[in-house]
Amino acid sequence: MELSERKKQILKAVVEHYIDSAEPVGSKTISQELGVSSATIRNEFAELCDLGFLEQPHTSAGRIPSPAGYRLYVNELMERRDLTPQEAQGIDEALRDKLAGMGGAMTNAGQLVSSIVNYPAYSVTSGNEALTVERFELVPVDETSFITVVMTSDRNVKSQLQRSELKFDAAHLADLKHLLNTHFAGKNRAEMGAHLMSVSEQLSPELFLVLSKTVEYASGILDEAGKRDVETTGASRILTMPEYRDVDKAHELMTFLVDNKENLPVPEDGAPLQILIGPENLNEALRDTSVVVASYDIGDGMRGLVGVVGPTRMDYATVTARLSYFAESLTKMFGKGLPAAQKEDK
Repeated sequence: MELSERKKQILKAVVEHYIDSAEPVGSKTISQELGVSSATIRNEFAELCDLGFLEQPHTSAGRIPSPAGYRLYVNELMERRDLTPQEAQGIDEALRDKLAGMGGAMTNAGQLVSSIVNYPAYSVTSGNEALTVERFELVPVDETSFITVVMTSDRNVKSQLQRSELKFDAAHLADLKHLLNTHFAGKNRAEMGAHLMSVSEQLSPELFLVLSKTVEYASGILDEAGKRDVETTGASRILTMPEYRDVDKAHELMTFLVDNKENLPVPEDGAPLQILIGPENLNEALRDTSVVVASYDIGDGMRGLVGVVGPTRMDYATVTARLSYFAESLTKMFGKGLPAAQKEDK
């Protein structure tokens, strides 16, 4: 059903008053704002409740938005806002000062988002499943020990001291290294495993053991790189919100954010920004919250996500504006080395 313009105006006013006050909104408040009689507003309230856009928490109380009301507000009624120059400058300065390289970004992105929106936040780094080993090195130590050196396709180098149960001739490690760089470099985990089996009969047991330990180590590096990493921050901020005056309710959400963070929403469709309101969050612990998630491009086939968790009474306009700018600036920083405002100053 298409709402009349007056109903939309009333719903918009109720949502924005409730976001500001956290108190049910009465007909008198809306009547004064819109210049319509209280009786008319009460009739419209009743119809909006019947349609599922408003709720009445108590018989004598005013109205509050339902999840459907918030959804209509976000999709159609909310006025999109731009950041002030001061807000944009603050975000850019935070990026410049605290995010030194990708490692710093992964560690601090959620913390920075939480500080600029004043809600709990989380960051997600998607695993780099396209990563491969670019080069192998084998360094002999003694007749049962060697060092495996692995350089991955993102130019990271890792090494590990390996010990073999069988003695081997160190002179053969050069041939083994050639085999690795010829037939295992550039392969994913599954391909390396399959090729390992295909050469098992071509090598002596002691050299095959060295080879298998090296491939196992490299596979572990690729497996770890492919895992999703989730970090949360600012969970205690919910204690300042009226919705979480109930200690048990606050504890439940805080526990989820800390102990079950892997179950936070991670949209897979790559949309720049998504808003999940109330029951749209499938996890029961988030049914009374809203989650706003923005994605950014890290490069090298990797994407990151930053999300904000708050009550359904969240200030959607401010959160979406700040979170979108933050994510866009991260993408620009990884792509060109500088946040947006820095490039403009050049």
